[in-house]
Amino acid sequence: MIDICYRTRKVGAVDVFYREAGPADAPVILLLHGFPTSSHMFRDLIPLLADRYRVIAPDLPGFGHTRAPGRAAFEYSFDHLAGVIGQFVEAIGLTRYALYIFDYGAPTGLRLAMAHPERVTAIISQNGNAYIEGLSTAWEPWQAYWRDPTEARREACRAALSDAAIRAQYEDGAPEGRVSPDGYTLDQFYMCRPGATEIQLDLILSYRTNVALYPAFQAYFRAHQPPLLAIWGRNDGFFLPAGAEAFRRDLPKAEVHLLDTGHFALETHHQEIGAEIRRFLAT
Repeated sequence: MIDICYRTRKVGAVDVFYREAGPADAPVILLLHGFPTSSHMFRDLIPLLADRYRVIAPDLPGFGHTRAPGRAAFEYSFDHLAGVIGQFVEAIGLTRYALYIFDYGAPTGLRLAMAHPERVTAIISQNGNAYIEGLSTAWEPWQAYWRDPTEARREACRAALSDAAIRAQYEDGAPEGRVSPDGYTLDQFYMCRPGATEIQLDLILSYRTNVALYPAFQAYFRAHQPPLLAIWGRNDGFFLPAGAEAFRRDLPKAEVHLLDTGHFALETHHQEIGAEIRRFLAT
């Protein structure tokens, strides 16, 4: 039986909620979730790793149970999200860790890696993109907003926050009947909280800064050669398998595994992903 602890750590004006399991003196894996979810997405993975690793999964500001000020007092940008998680890492005393990066967790975690490359022992990218060829045509409404951030284009992005769109992120490309409704129902609830959609629209606009940083992320890979496992749902409608394969351009020893599922690969393949992580980190 793996005991998971649910904690909160104050970081400036933010109360960072996180899940923690595993021996306090074990090697650390830092799990960073994506849009529109929270550390809840790791509920099945954590028990598969925590006998051997200290596993820590925070909720990013604007997500899950982390409490941050409203938009008038807190900038919801990826630079700021990474800054908070960087302070969180220091507050709980992490000096070495493997990074699990998914979706929004990828540009957040890679900012941490660039700032402190000496801390990163390995990277597991599960549908966490760092290459332009990984972006599908589904990004066009967001890219239009990046190019011309008018109110009309902001409104056009609101469709991505609907209940139907959130559910589709989970189910599209996944094996039929394998996706539990628990994950997307919780995310739909979070999105209905006061102010949540405007925060997410701010982050959609800020996502353009991540694409602008792709060359810097790739330079980090080339300079530091972190061990990297890319394990992706091949049917992801947002981040294409080409984005996983592209890691090998800068990290020739990177491992790439494509699973027959969609964006939220842990919903259907947590056993396979957990086994691959254990094997990868043990080598």
